[in-house]
Amino acid sequence: MTSLSRPIQLLPCLLLLGAILHLPTASATEWELSLRSEHQPLQGKSIRITLQIRDDHATAYEGRATLEVSGDWRSDDDGRSLGGTVLTFEDGTAEVGPFHLRAGDGSFECRLEDGTTVEARVRMVHPLWALVPPLLAIALALWLRQVYLALTAGVFSGAWIIYGSPLDGFTHALKDVVVGSATDPFQGAILIFTATLGGMVGVMAKAGGTHGMVEAARRWIRGPKSAQAATAILGVLIFFDDYANTLLVGNTMRPVTDRMRVSREKLSYLVDCTAAPVATVAVLSTWVGYQVGLIGDGLESIGRSDISPYALFVQSIPYSAYSWFALALVGWIVITQRDFGPMLQAERRARRTGAVLGPGARPLIDESAGDMDPAEGVPRRAHIAVLPVLTVLLGTVAGLYFDGRASLVAKSGVAALATTPIRDVFSSADPAAALLWAVVAGATVAITLAVAERILDLQASMDAFVAGAKAMVPALIILVLAWSIGDICEKLGSATVVVDAATGSLSAHFVPAVTFLVAAFLGFSTGTSWGTMAILMPIVIPLAHHLPEAAGLSANVANSILVSSVASVLSGSVLGDHCSPISDTTIMSSMASGSDHVDHVRTQLPYAGLAGGVAVLLGTIPAGYGISPWWTLPAGVLVLGAVVLWLGKEDAGMMPSGEEVSR
Repeated sequence: MTSLSRPIQLLPCLLLLGAILHLPTASATEWELSLRSEHQPLQGKSIRITLQIRDDHATAYEGRATLEVSGDWRSDDDGRSLGGTVLTFEDGTAEVGPFHLRAGDGSFECRLEDGTTVEARVRMVHPLWALVPPLLAIALALWLRQVYLALTAGVFSGAWIIYGSPLDGFTHALKDVVVGSATDPFQGAILIFTATLGGMVGVMAKAGGTHGMVEAARRWIRGPKSAQAATAILGVLIFFDDYANTLLVGNTMRPVTDRMRVSREKLSYLVDCTAAPVATVAVLSTWVGYQVGLIGDGLESIGRSDISPYALFVQSIPYSAYSWFALALVGWIVITQRDFGPMLQAERRARRTGAVLGPGARPLIDESAGDMDPAEGVPRRAHIAVLPVLTVLLGTVAGLYFDGRASLVAKSGVAALATTPIRDVFSSADPAAALLWAVVAGATVAITLAVAERILDLQASMDAFVAGAKAMVPALIILVLAWSIGDICEKLGSATVVVDAATGSLSAHFVPAVTFLVAAFLGFSTGTSWGTMAILMPIVIPLAHHLPEAAGLSANVANSILVSSVASVLSGSVLGDHCSPISDTTIMSSMASGSDHVDHVRTQLPYAGLAGGVAVLLGTIPAGYGISPWWTLPAGVLVLGAVVLWLGKEDAGMMPSGEEVSR
């Protein structure tokens, strides 16, 4: 045997020994504990936390574990310390809460049944940090007049607070918040609807339809007053959806009001204040189902199944003081042609110089994105604008009906339709889907008319459509950012901070007034009326039910407090929405009217504040003492008229004599 034969013979043995040594050996499982919460945990504020235990192979822990905590964690239910609580983990998860941290840090420790200990830590922040993003965005928007910068700063500051570092905040804000806002099904449909509507308007303008409509309107709209009246009336008539109202009225009336020397600030005010206030009090709208659902959840929480949520909503309509007073103020402003504050300056500028936008204004539509004026010699035919707009209007109503009908059939069967009121059919619909179908139909009608009547060829029509859609890009960016900052506020639990601060010790008589003010502040801070309603309704209904009962108030006063508190949530949310530069509907009003967004907020704020102040004094406070709104509503309308006559000055002083505007 050669000297090499022995190593060769040993080679298989060495390979076998190496394989044995590399086999996995039995060892204790390395469990890891992770924590998730419904929103950013705030010191001293209620929170629920989901604990998850898995190993590095993603195997879920099944069994019991004893929870130990560092700090004074107390259960909200009975005030007991969380230390020593035994949790049962199913599929690796267990939930604990609601509880709050009184003192100490947010360290958690779970001791498993085999004695293994796993640890994790919750990052706690002071509650006031939760208010930084919305207030920063609002302050920067009003101070620098840079809405993009203001909203971006609000989004990223909030993400920084949540994730603890600027780099993590930046990456998560882009990936999770901004992209999530743009790809949300409902919000994505609204973005497509807005861009498509812009395209439709572009075709109407290029084909001479918009100019034709203006020429037709001149037969009875002969000046600023009648132009404003037509805008307000159209806004009230389109009561079924605030988005459809805002975009249709603004885009339709903008050429008319421009010709009549009505400032863009006034147009956006008229559009904004005849959208949400009307939808809030309409018995048939896309808001009703949502509002009634929230009321129903609140009634269920107090065990009042004997009260119909829809009946309570209908009862609350006369108590929605701000919505009614906002509409009444629009009427007084239009009838008297008197304005005050920044709006007076804007209207006098428009009357005197014809400049519908202020110097340095940045309108939320890019009117230079493409040449949308009709070419020389193109006939001005009003029906090319009127028919597409009517298609969108009627298509939205039809879409809401058929989509709601299909939804009810899928849920309860065909037989249920026979006993379902029409309001429930509409409230069951997906408004975003209905709007999208309607605007596609409207754009198709506009293109078909332009091509069929040989005003534009197909290529020119498509170019006009793209130019109109491009004009909406600035507003689409701001909408995404506004939705993003709303998502950030929800993650931070900003609303919890405000609600807890306002409802510490409260007299039953002042529940409606405080509710209204809190709803207004939340709507202003978060930029969402629907989000504010969802936050407050489950809190306010039990509060308005139990406090009058504990105070021994009469049944009449107690009922007035409950109904008025529900109305205060709804109309207070709209007031906050009207005043907020980060509100999506306020942004859409600026966009549809072609107004500078900050100018719109700045000029509308005194009017919203006036209507809101009268709503508190002659709406919510009297209701807290059982006074009927049928007495206070007329009084409030008269007070608003007196204030307009006292503070306001006539715009006509700076325009040509009479109602007729020089052309």
